[in-house]
Amino acid sequence: MSKLHPLNQYTSSSHRAVRRFIRRTIARPLITTLLSTSTEGQESVAELEGAYIVVGNHSSHLDAPMMFTLLPSHMTDRLATGAAADYFYRRRIISKLTALFFNTYPIERKGKVKTATGRGLREQEGPSPAAGMTGRLLRAGIPILIFPEGTRSRDGRMGEFKAGAAALSQKISVPIVPVALIGGHDAMPVGAVWPKLGRPRAKLVLGSPMLAEDGETVEEYNARIRACVAAMKATGHPHSGEDIDQDAA
Repeated sequence: MSKLHPLNQYTSSSHRAVRRFIRRTIARPLITTLLSTSTEGQESVAELEGAYIVVGNHSSHLDAPMMFTLLPSHMTDRLATGAAADYFYRRRIISKLTALFFNTYPIERKGKVKTATGRGLREQEGPSPAAGMTGRLLRAGIPILIFPEGTRSRDGRMGEFKAGAAALSQKISVPIVPVALIGGHDAMPVGAVWPKLGRPRAKLVLGSPMLAEDGETVEEYNARIRACVAAMKATGHPHSGEDIDQDAA
Protein backbone atom coordinates (compact mmCIF):
# COMPACT_ATOMS: atom_id res chain seq x y z
CA MET A 1 0.00 0.00 0.00
CA SER A 2 1.36 3.45 -0.93
CA LYS A 3 2.05 6.13 1.61
CA LEU A 4 -0.22 9.17 1.71
CA HIS A 5 1.11 12.39 0.21
CA PRO A 6 2.80 14.30 3.09
CA LEU A 7 1.35 17.56 4.44
CA ASN A 8 4.57 19.21 5.65
CA GLN A 9 4.83 21.41 2.53
CA TYR A 10 1.50 23.03 3.38
CA THR A 11 2.12 23.62 7.09
CA SER A 12 5.82 24.58 7.04
CA SER A 13 6.61 28.23 7.85
CA SER A 14 9.82 28.02 5.78
CA HIS A 15 7.91 26.82 2.70
CA ARG A 16 5.41 29.62 3.28
CA ALA A 17 8.22 32.20 3.41
CA VAL A 18 9.69 30.94 0.12
CA ARG A 19 6.30 31.11 -1.62
CA ARG A 20 5.75 34.63 -0.26
CA PHE A 21 9.15 35.74 -1.60
CA ILE A 22 8.42 34.26 -5.05
CA ARG A 23 5.02 35.95 -5.20
CA ARG A 24 6.43 39.34 -4.26
CA THR A 25 9.52 39.26 -6.47
CA ILE A 26 8.38 37.24 -9.51
CA ALA A 27 4.69 36.36 -9.76
CA ARG A 28 3.04 39.64 -8.75
CA PRO A 29 5.39 41.92 -10.77
CA LEU A 30 4.90 39.67 -13.82
CA ILE A 31 1.09 39.63 -13.58
CA THR A 32 0.86 43.40 -13.02
CA THR A 33 3.21 43.98 -15.97
CA LEU A 34 1.10 41.84 -18.31
CA LEU A 35 -2.31 42.96 -17.00
CA SER A 36 -3.92 46.10 -15.62
CA THR A 37 -5.25 44.55 -12.41
CA SER A 38 -7.59 45.54 -9.61
CA THR A 39 -9.14 43.84 -6.59
CA GLU A 40 -12.40 44.63 -4.79
CA GLY A 41 -13.97 43.20 -1.63
CA GLN A 42 -10.88 42.65 0.52
CA GLU A 43 -12.70 43.97 3.58
CA SER A 44 -15.07 40.98 3.54
CA VAL A 45 -12.17 38.58 4.24
CA ALA A 46 -10.02 40.78 6.49
CA GLU A 47 -10.66 38.60 9.56
CA LEU A 48 -10.62 35.27 7.71
CA GLU A 49 -8.41 32.55 9.19
CA GLY A 50 -8.22 28.78 9.49
CA ALA A 51 -9.59 26.49 6.80
CA TYR A 52 -11.96 27.64 4.05
CA ILE A 53 -12.60 26.97 0.36
CA VAL A 54 -11.99 29.69 -2.23
CA VAL A 55 -14.31 29.12 -5.19
CA GLY A 56 -14.03 30.95 -8.51
CA ASN A 57 -15.06 30.87 -12.15
CA HIS A 58 -12.55 29.46 -14.63
CA SER A 59 -11.97 30.73 -18.18
CA SER A 60 -8.22 31.20 -18.62
CA HIS A 61 -4.77 29.92 -17.69
CA LEU A 62 -4.45 33.31 -15.97
CA ASP A 63 -7.02 32.39 -13.32
CA ALA A 64 -4.72 30.59 -10.86
CA PRO A 65 -1.90 33.18 -11.20
CA MET A 66 -4.49 35.95 -10.66
CA MET A 67 -5.79 34.21 -7.55
CA PHE A 68 -2.35 33.73 -6.06
CA THR A 69 -1.20 37.30 -6.76
CA LEU A 70 -4.35 39.39 -6.27
CA LEU A 71 -5.90 37.76 -3.20
CA PRO A 72 -4.83 39.33 0.13
CA SER A 73 -1.49 38.02 1.38
CA HIS A 74 -2.95 36.51 4.55
CA MET A 75 -4.90 34.19 2.23
CA THR A 76 -2.23 33.41 -0.37
CA ASP A 77 0.37 32.62 2.30
CA ARG A 78 -1.49 29.39 3.12
CA LEU A 79 -3.78 28.70 0.15
CA ALA A 80 -3.33 25.33 -1.60
CA THR A 81 -4.83 24.10 -4.85
CA GLY A 82 -5.17 20.76 -6.61
CA ALA A 83 -3.26 19.95 -9.79
CA ALA A 84 -3.69 16.95 -12.08
CA ALA A 85 -1.22 14.29 -10.96
CA ASP A 86 -0.88 12.83 -14.47
CA TYR A 87 0.19 16.22 -15.86
CA PHE A 88 1.82 18.41 -13.20
CA TYR A 89 3.30 15.54 -11.18
CA ARG A 90 4.70 13.44 -14.02
CA ARG A 91 8.22 14.88 -13.55
CA ARG A 92 9.72 15.71 -10.19
CA ILE A 93 11.15 19.05 -11.34
CA ILE A 94 7.75 20.18 -12.69
CA SER A 95 5.93 19.06 -9.56
CA LYS A 96 8.45 20.88 -7.35
CA LEU A 97 8.16 24.13 -9.33
CA THR A 98 4.36 23.95 -9.46
CA ALA A 99 4.21 23.31 -5.73
CA LEU A 100 6.63 26.17 -5.06
CA PHE A 101 4.67 28.75 -7.07
CA PHE A 102 1.09 27.61 -6.41
CA ASN A 103 1.28 25.37 -3.32
CA THR A 104 -0.29 22.52 -5.28
CA TYR A 105 -1.27 19.05 -4.19
CA PRO A 106 -1.86 16.10 -6.56
CA ILE A 107 -5.34 15.21 -7.76
CA GLU A 108 -5.88 11.90 -9.53
CA ARG A 109 -8.08 12.13 -12.60
CA LYS A 110 -10.20 9.20 -13.73
CA GLY A 111 -8.15 6.25 -14.93
CA LYS A 112 -5.17 4.36 -13.64
CA VAL A 113 -3.34 5.62 -10.57
CA LYS A 114 0.20 6.72 -11.37
CA THR A 115 3.07 8.17 -9.36
CA ALA A 116 6.00 10.35 -10.39
CA THR A 117 9.51 8.96 -10.57
CA GLY A 118 12.73 10.48 -11.82
CA ARG A 119 11.92 9.06 -15.28
CA GLY A 120 8.26 9.97 -15.47
CA LEU A 121 5.11 8.17 -14.35
CA ARG A 122 4.69 4.58 -13.29
CA GLU A 123 1.47 2.74 -12.59
CA GLN A 124 0.95 1.52 -9.06
CA GLU A 125 -1.32 -0.81 -7.17
CA GLY A 126 -3.49 0.24 -4.26
CA PRO A 127 -4.76 3.64 -3.14
CA SER A 128 -3.26 6.82 -4.57
CA PRO A 129 -0.86 8.83 -2.35
CA ALA A 130 -3.13 11.77 -3.20
CA ALA A 131 -6.24 10.04 -1.86
CA GLY A 132 -8.47 12.42 0.09
CA MET A 133 -5.93 15.26 -0.03
CA THR A 134 -8.51 18.06 -0.14
CA GLY A 135 -10.28 16.84 2.98
CA ARG A 136 -6.99 16.12 4.76
CA LEU A 137 -5.74 19.65 4.11
CA LEU A 138 -8.98 21.29 5.22
CA ARG A 139 -9.01 19.25 8.43
CA ALA A 140 -5.40 20.36 9.01
CA GLY A 141 -6.52 24.01 8.80
CA ILE A 142 -5.20 24.67 5.27
CA PRO A 143 -7.46 26.72 2.94
CA ILE A 144 -8.12 25.34 -0.54
CA LEU A 145 -8.73 26.87 -3.98
CA ILE A 146 -11.25 25.06 -6.20
CA PHE A 147 -12.59 25.91 -9.67
CA PRO A 148 -15.94 24.05 -9.55
CA GLU A 149 -16.53 24.16 -13.32
CA GLY A 150 -13.75 21.60 -13.57
CA THR A 151 -12.37 23.02 -16.81
CA ARG A 152 -11.86 26.38 -18.50
CA SER A 153 -14.78 27.98 -20.32
CA ARG A 154 -14.10 28.16 -24.04
CA ASP A 155 -16.28 31.24 -24.62
CA GLY A 156 -15.92 33.14 -21.33
CA ARG A 157 -19.41 32.23 -20.14
CA MET A 158 -19.61 30.54 -16.76
CA GLY A 159 -20.48 26.85 -16.80
CA GLU A 160 -22.26 24.72 -14.24
CA PHE A 161 -20.57 24.18 -10.89
CA LYS A 162 -19.81 20.65 -9.76
CA ALA A 163 -21.03 20.19 -6.18
CA GLY A 164 -17.77 18.95 -4.64
CA ALA A 165 -16.79 22.25 -3.00
CA ALA A 166 -20.27 22.75 -1.55
CA ALA A 167 -20.33 19.17 -0.25
CA LEU A 168 -16.92 19.56 1.42
CA SER A 169 -17.96 22.86 2.97
CA GLN A 170 -21.04 21.23 4.48
CA LYS A 171 -19.28 18.04 5.58
CA ILE A 172 -16.26 19.69 7.24
CA SER A 173 -18.08 22.89 8.32
CA VAL A 174 -15.74 25.33 6.60
CA PRO A 175 -16.88 28.48 4.76
CA ILE A 176 -16.88 29.09 1.03
CA VAL A 177 -15.21 32.31 -0.15
CA PRO A 178 -16.78 33.19 -3.53
CA VAL A 179 -14.51 34.94 -6.05
CA ALA A 180 -15.31 36.34 -9.49
CA LEU A 181 -12.47 36.62 -12.00
CA ILE A 182 -13.20 39.19 -14.68
CA GLY A 183 -11.19 39.79 -17.85
CA GLY A 184 -9.02 36.68 -17.82
CA HIS A 185 -10.76 35.12 -20.83
CA ASP A 186 -10.46 38.30 -22.89
CA ALA A 187 -6.80 38.67 -21.94
CA MET A 188 -5.84 35.04 -22.58
CA PRO A 189 -8.60 32.79 -23.98
CA VAL A 190 -8.37 29.02 -24.34
CA GLY A 191 -5.74 28.22 -26.97
CA ALA A 192 -3.62 31.32 -26.36
CA VAL A 193 -0.07 30.80 -25.10
CA TRP A 194 0.50 34.35 -23.85
CA PRO A 195 -1.73 37.25 -22.73
CA LYS A 196 -2.69 39.89 -25.29
CA LEU A 197 -0.50 42.96 -25.58
CA GLY A 198 -1.49 46.31 -24.11
CA ARG A 199 -2.05 45.25 -20.49
CA PRO A 200 -5.73 44.23 -20.79
CA ARG A 201 -7.87 44.86 -17.72
CA ALA A 202 -8.43 42.05 -15.23
CA LYS A 203 -10.28 42.20 -11.93
CA LEU A 204 -10.73 39.95 -8.91
CA VAL A 205 -13.89 40.45 -6.82
CA LEU A 206 -14.25 38.87 -3.36
CA GLY A 207 -17.62 38.06 -1.83
CA SER A 208 -18.49 37.49 1.80
CA PRO A 209 -17.73 34.00 3.21
CA MET A 210 -20.72 31.66 2.91
CA LEU A 211 -21.95 28.70 4.94
CA ALA A 212 -24.77 26.28 4.21
CA GLU A 213 -28.06 27.31 5.75
CA ASP A 214 -30.07 25.03 8.05
CA GLY A 215 -31.93 22.47 5.96
CA GLU A 216 -30.19 23.50 2.74
CA THR A 217 -29.25 20.61 0.45
CA VAL A 218 -25.84 20.36 -1.21
CA GLU A 219 -27.48 21.10 -4.56
CA GLU A 220 -29.21 24.21 -3.21
CA TYR A 221 -26.04 25.42 -1.52
CA ASN A 222 -24.02 24.82 -4.69
CA ALA A 223 -26.56 26.78 -6.74
CA ARG A 224 -26.38 29.68 -4.28
CA ILE A 225 -22.57 29.72 -4.47
CA ARG A 226 -22.65 29.74 -8.26
CA ALA A 227 -25.28 32.48 -8.31
CA CYS A 228 -23.12 34.64 -6.03
CA VAL A 229 -20.07 34.26 -8.29
CA ALA A 230 -22.21 34.95 -11.36
CA ALA A 231 -23.66 38.10 -9.79
CA MET A 232 -20.20 39.45 -8.95
CA LYS A 233 -18.90 38.58 -12.42
CA ALA A 234 -21.82 40.43 -14.01
CA THR A 235 -21.65 43.56 -11.83
CA GLY A 236 -17.95 43.71 -11.01
CA HIS A 237 -18.77 44.30 -7.34
CA PRO A 238 -18.86 42.17 -4.16
CA HIS A 239 -21.97 40.27 -3.09
CA SER A 240 -22.96 38.82 0.26
CA GLY A 241 -24.47 35.66 -1.23
CA GLU A 242 -27.92 36.54 0.12
CA ASP A 243 -31.10 37.38 -1.80
CA ILE A 244 -29.73 36.23 -5.15
CA ASP A 245 -31.93 35.52 -8.15
CA GLN A 246 -30.53 32.10 -9.00
CA ASP A 247 -32.58 31.84 -12.19
CA ALA A 248 -30.81 34.92 -13.55
CA ALA A 249 -27.33 33.59 -12.76
